[in-house]
Amino acid sequence: MDSSSGLPTLAVVGATGAVGAVMLDLLSVRRDVYGEIRLVGSERSAGRTLRVRGERAAAVALAPEVFDGVDIAAFAVPAPVAAEWAPVAAARGAVAVDGSGAFRMCADVPLVVPELNPERVRDRPRGIVAGPGCTTLSMIVALGALHRRYGLRELVVASYQAASSAGRDGVDTLYAQLEKVGGDRALGNRAGDIRGVVGELGPFPAPLALNVVPWAGTREDGGWTSEEVAVRAETRKVLGLPGLKVSATCVRVPVVTAHSVAVHAVFEERTDQREAQAILACSPGVVLCDSPETHEFPTPSDVVGTDPAWAGRVRRSLDDPHALDLFLCCDNLRKGAALNTAQIAELIAAGRTG
Repeated sequence: MDSSSGLPTLAVVGATGAVGAVMLDLLSVRRDVYGEIRLVGSERSAGRTLRVRGERAAAVALAPEVFDGVDIAAFAVPAPVAAEWAPVAAARGAVAVDGSGAFRMCADVPLVVPELNPERVRDRPRGIVAGPGCTTLSMIVALGALHRRYGLRELVVASYQAASSAGRDGVDTLYAQLEKVGGDRALGNRAGDIRGVVGELGPFPAPLALNVVPWAGTREDGGWTSEEVAVRAETRKVLGLPGLKVSATCVRVPVVTAHSVAVHAVFEERTDQREAQAILACSPGVVLCDSPETHEFPTPSDVVGTDPAWAGRVRRSLDDPHALDLFLCCDNLRKGAALNTAQIAELIAAGRTG
């Protein structure tokens, strides 16, 4: 803890990356609960000057000693980096808050969404707290609110995932492909013509421009992808429903930032459309945008840069009074990554200063 202020010291690991940049923005606009904030990056980015809380500070290279005197270390880095360095931070006395997939399914690491299970931050035997992935976070706050009323039994979801969840390479690839196909109105009329024009596929297995790609993550058994399996496992863990039936299809779409998820949720209790809308409208971290008469519903271009999950197209199933269908949108770099990590860190900070 910063002895001069009595407030915790925070280290942001991955401060120079895409999610790290959003984290610094959040730290500059949210309630200030920290004394010192250390900005940590790779050796290549060490010395780079960044702005946080209205001041400029230089990033330092990731090394064991950067965690000395740190109370909370927020990791906005790829899973292999977090897997190596989060235990180092914990061993040096910090609580590591990891936004990657390195520790999410470890039995001795809590998986926390502050709107739903904030009490879990206290149960951290390894000194590590994890947050779910961006697809799960795009839907879990809204689903958790409905689960409290109706009792969730089964989920069938289809995600429409932005290029930015594949990192800067994903965004760069999408823009490069759009430049190549832009203005050619003949494209998209013959099989393979877009593939032949875009050239480099980047992190995607097929062209993303003028296309949708039904694959996100790596291959798992049975034809599933790692992201689809993760949605199932993370939803079960966060909601405390180990037997929840979940089927997910994860799709990449030519959107820069903000995920969308189409959800079919089956509950124990009979549902009611207006009541469900009212529940979502009153739930922290959720904004209801749902007016069929005026065609109001969330889209990525409307929600990007905002913090909540946006809910719309809320309907009771035509064939099952226990089921609801809805459409959710969320900025995958904010609540889907940096914001959830920041919220967890704030819970820990409150416990250290309270």
